Amino acid sequence: MAIITKITTQQKNTDRFNIFMDYGKGEQFAFSVDSDVLIKFGLKKGMEVDEFSLLEIQYQDDIRKAYNLAVHYLARRIRSEKEVRDYLIEKEMEEPVVNEVIHKLTAQKYINDREFAFAYVRTQANTTDKGPDVVKQELKQKGIIEVILVEALNEFPREQQIEKAVKLCGKFFKKGSKDSLRIQKQKLEQMLLRKGYSFEVIQIALEDCGTMRADAAADVDGGGGSELEAIRYQGEKAVRKYSQYSGFEFEQKMKQALYRKGFSMELIEKYLSEL
Repeated sequence: MAIITKITTQQKNTDRFNIFMDYGKGEQFAFSVDSDVLIKFGLKKGMEVDEFSLLEIQYQDDIRKAYNLAVHYLARRIRSEKEVRDYLIEKEMEEPVVNEVIHKLTAQKYINDREFAFAYVRTQANTTDKGPDVVKQELKQKGIIEVILVEALNEFPREQQIEKAVKLCGKFFKKGSKDSLRIQKQKLEQMLLRKGYSFEVIQIALEDCGTMRADAAADVDGGGGSELEAIRYQGEKAVRKYSQYSGFEFEQKMKQALYRKGFSMELIEKYLSEL
């Protein structure tokens, strides 16, 4: 049994109080508590505190500290339960304390994984170029369960996915390339897959992409365009590489090299006729 001898307010945090106690060997600092804990247990000078009560006071104060940390963390933006839990564990809060805080925050509706998932999908769909597969994977990492995931991804309709994928196609082709149309298409598909778009959406986007249709038309009508520019660029590199060959052997080496680069045999023949 110990007696509280003094209670003082902390200078840097007026919501916390330092508790001094006499354990039979004179006054000494014992612990600090939050104002809510101080009021809850009615702590005051001259009060006797047994060992069990002391443990309960410290436990409740840990909960209060963890709760305040979580509220400040949530003030920046909405978070999933797993994010809050991981944050508190990172701050070295013990699991029973974390569980109490999560329960309290959920009851107060500060944490709601369903609302979080819906808001997250909308934000990613409207402000980034990520596709639904990447968004889904990110939500899984944030601890969102499958049932909620399926519901939340309805906030990212296929029409919007196609629209975003078409814009990415346009940006891709605007950059210009010295690759064949086939190689460009492969690179574009790989990029869209990495960003989280499905094969179906990618194919629709490629068909709708005006820049790609223009390049394809230039190839078909023989008007030159980027495809002819690309084969000339790749052809010059191949010519330097196979300059030691001549005649039929040189022609075969060139055809093989340009075919591997994704050019059609018709365009390869046209290019070789220019040499």
